[in-house]
Amino acid sequence: MAATNPDGKADPTGPMALAGTTVVDISNFLAAPLASMFLADFGADVIKIERPGVGDEIRRWGEVKDGVGLYYKAVNRGKKSVTADLRTPFGVEVVKRLVATADILVENYRTGTLEKWGLGPEVLMAINPGLIVVRVTGFGQTGPHARRPGFGTIAEAYAGYVYISGEPDGPPLLPGFGLADATTGIMAAYLASVALHEKRRSGRGQVIDLALYESLLTLLGPQVVNYDQLGMIQERAGSRLPFTAPRNIYRTRDGKFISVGGSAQSIFERLCAALEVPQLPGDPRFADNRARLANVDALDEALQHAIGRFDRAELMRRFIALEAAISPVNNVQDIVNDEHVIARENIVAVEDQELGGPLRMQNVVGKLSRTPGAIRHTGPRLGQHNREVLVDLLGFPEGEVRAQGIELGGAPVAAIPAATITK
Repeated sequence: MAATNPDGKADPTGPMALAGTTVVDISNFLAAPLASMFLADFGADVIKIERPGVGDEIRRWGEVKDGVGLYYKAVNRGKKSVTADLRTPFGVEVVKRLVATADILVENYRTGTLEKWGLGPEVLMAINPGLIVVRVTGFGQTGPHARRPGFGTIAEAYAGYVYISGEPDGPPLLPGFGLADATTGIMAAYLASVALHEKRRSGRGQVIDLALYESLLTLLGPQVVNYDQLGMIQERAGSRLPFTAPRNIYRTRDGKFISVGGSAQSIFERLCAALEVPQLPGDPRFADNRARLANVDALDEALQHAIGRFDRAELMRRFIALEAAISPVNNVQDIVNDEHVIARENIVAVEDQELGGPLRMQNVVGKLSRTPGAIRHTGPRLGQHNREVLVDLLGFPEGEVRAQGIELGGAPVAAIPAATITK
């Protein structure tokens, strides 16, 4: 049981929910590393294997500071970094020794790659029948596209998300962040937890086969059932939704933007009261949600006219007073300075030895009352834990490790160019 502080809050220094769970992360990039990040956030001991001298390619994604990739610091927080080349007999042996006592292995190589290296699930689970193998690929382990390369950008288009994203008279738009990778990372962590729960009953591990597009396909809403039953294909509609209205972004008098949703009838009536247009709910065109959907152009025109009479701060005051649903359209500066985000501790500062100071990032998602998660440290230096894992834990002689070109004190990453590299 986790200890509590005098104020009654759970103490994150006590045992966390996944304490005692060992995860071997041999993945790169984003989706699978995000999955092991979520597990590390709640106490799992995650050992990340990276290529010597190079590391996970996400070390070269996005912005850098003092030659250090910042995105890596957040995605690989709470993990240990060990260097080994999985294409060599030594790297294969490292993985085999690690999985002997591990609970979960996470990988995201193209279908067939682990088998080619002699690290397929049948090999690993012969060593440890209780091992859970999480396999994240572009298109999954089966099907006609199984061996095609796939990244989040491909998955977002393949799943149908990109087709409905954008304005009606504009081209389809990709999301401004790794949406497919993020949703897959969440799902992979969830499925790993499901398998851990089942293992308590059976004592056996299993293979989790997850394609990058699958989580996003499910999250896209009623598209499949609407097509199946009505032959409907959802088209691009900007910020509107096809099943509720109003739902849009509106410009205020001072040139700022707000997000408004009125899916519940009571909320629609309150937002009309806040905007001093109480006649709108009585208009037959806007009497209920289905009527509003049928007349959505007229509805948005009326709401934009009403909203355009107020500055954003005044609108926020009015909507909050009447308990109507509204939000400012925040940028990241707004978010990190928001009083509610601060009160909820959604952003946390974590000391980083490599950068020599605190590094702010998104905090653990969700709050457990007894066994809360915590970010124990930022993403480590490349090979920072080589001695602890390879020598002390796995028993490799120092000379054998060094013969592989692996440094035992933690190696600097190969030079990162000043220009940022993104997916």
